[in-house]
Amino acid sequence: MQSFDTPQTVRAAKPHPRRPQPGTWWLVLSSLLWLPQAAVIAWAVQCFANAQALQYLWLQVLAVAALGVLRAVCEGLGTRITYQHARAQVSQLRSQALQAVVQTSPLDRQRAPSGWAASALAEQAEAIVPWLSRYQPAQWRVMVVAPVIALAVATQSWLAALILVCAAPLIPLFMAIVGWRAQAASESQMVELGQMNAFLLDRLRGLSTLRALHAVPQTAQRLRTHAESLRTRTMRVLRIAFLSSAVLELFSALGVAMVAMYIGFHLLGNLPFGAWGKPLSLGQALWVLMLAPSFFDPLRELSAVWHDRAAGQAAMQGLQALGQQRLPLPAALATHEADVPNAPAAQALGAMAVQAQQLEIAVDGQAALVPLDMHIHAGEHVAVWAPSGAGKSVLLAQLAGLLPVAADQLQLDGQPVAEARWPALRARMAWMGQQAHIFAGSVQHNVALGREGVQASAVAQALEQAGLSLALAQRQGSSLGEGGQGLSGGEAVRLALARMAVHQHAGLWLVDEPTAHLDPATAQQVMHQLRALACGKTLVVATHDPALAALMDRTIHLAPAAQEVTA
Repeated sequence: MQSFDTPQTVRAAKPHPRRPQPGTWWLVLSSLLWLPQAAVIAWAVQCFANAQALQYLWLQVLAVAALGVLRAVCEGLGTRITYQHARAQVSQLRSQALQAVVQTSPLDRQRAPSGWAASALAEQAEAIVPWLSRYQPAQWRVMVVAPVIALAVATQSWLAALILVCAAPLIPLFMAIVGWRAQAASESQMVELGQMNAFLLDRLRGLSTLRALHAVPQTAQRLRTHAESLRTRTMRVLRIAFLSSAVLELFSALGVAMVAMYIGFHLLGNLPFGAWGKPLSLGQALWVLMLAPSFFDPLRELSAVWHDRAAGQAAMQGLQALGQQRLPLPAALATHEADVPNAPAAQALGAMAVQAQQLEIAVDGQAALVPLDMHIHAGEHVAVWAPSGAGKSVLLAQLAGLLPVAADQLQLDGQPVAEARWPALRARMAWMGQQAHIFAGSVQHNVALGREGVQASAVAQALEQAGLSLALAQRQGSSLGEGGQGLSGGEAVRLALARMAVHQHAGLWLVDEPTAHLDPATAQQVMHQLRALACGKTLVVATHDPALAALMDRTIHLAPAAQEVTA
């Protein structure tokens, strides 16, 4: 038995933590320019102490102003570049994750719910932007700027540099301890957010059913429980974020205070040691004192965006989980012009013949039926008969190319199916599921479904053939409700028939349980309309309705693995 359950992953270009993002070096240069700017200010103060205030004042003012402007330019340029690059990377990650969803078969049991996928692609993915644009530049500032400042301080006072170097490791140590908890809390929050969105979307889709069953209060209570759980997890993430900031402020304040105390007592002569051979001058001491807070600024900035790292990595894992493929959709992204025939050429091809040889009706490699042998002639109308859950829908999905099928097991139009042929084959098929989704929009858009070349006259003719012209005569330009609000069950099925009828060059019609949810009178009308519309087409209908099966040319019975298939 052939298995298709090997996991495939569309891997996103995960940012490398040891590779600086574009624009990072501009931000690093902006921080390093503070060293000469502080040196000029300390020089100016030293000149005042030496009664030389006006001798170099114009040069000092000009240097401070020029360095300040240069720092602002580097900071603005770096921030802009890093943000634009982060936004571009997030767009790329979203595109890759969305392609993974598109390339996954709709019959994949492990496919992410639409609400969870929408949350991961929209809300959660936004958390990656601060991680790339703020956290990673702050990380490189810590790696580059802090050691440079420590070396600059060491050129004036080895003791002051020693104080800074001893205080610095305590900050990453405690932040790492806090960070482990922050990442776990962020991942938990992301999961809860996705589950809540999926729950809300599912309940909104079934709101009419909940109202009919008087289950709205219970659903509201469950939604309130989900919201309270999300609030609790969000507050936990915020508490950890504030805790990390408090840890850094504590140790950075202690480090700066110790350097300030040493500088003060050194200038008073109480602590004459710590310099290189001779006491520090006022200018040298002031420069060291101005650099001490700047030594902790990159660490302080890193602490401020520490929770962005946890949230960004959790969002990245969510996108990667969304990109997991277990059941790929054959040729999902094929868009070559040669793959899709134009309407006149497709019409010339006509109805499609279907032949299966030992076709395994299976999803994820699990088959409950014997391999199927069948031959459906072009233009023949066939019913696939089996109890509910026996595999009728899986067979139709295989014929439509929604599931991987071995080329030697299925032939369409006398040729074995192949990956490259599926787009052209799908262009010649029309599909009608058990519950056709009605989009919020006009009748014209719901019937045409964005297909090129579908004119309003063709839509009107399809509605006439499906028996909807009178029912929707006054609603041609009006908007239908999402999920078919305002339409009866029979009208929704007829609208799905109109979609198939407007697809005139489709040579193979695949219909799944068209009468399952209809009353007997409406079901009889739908049967005869389907039979009339499919004239000249190859029609395969999955059903367990004996009346519908009797209208077909013949019936194919699907049997369990212990029995044989009769056709």
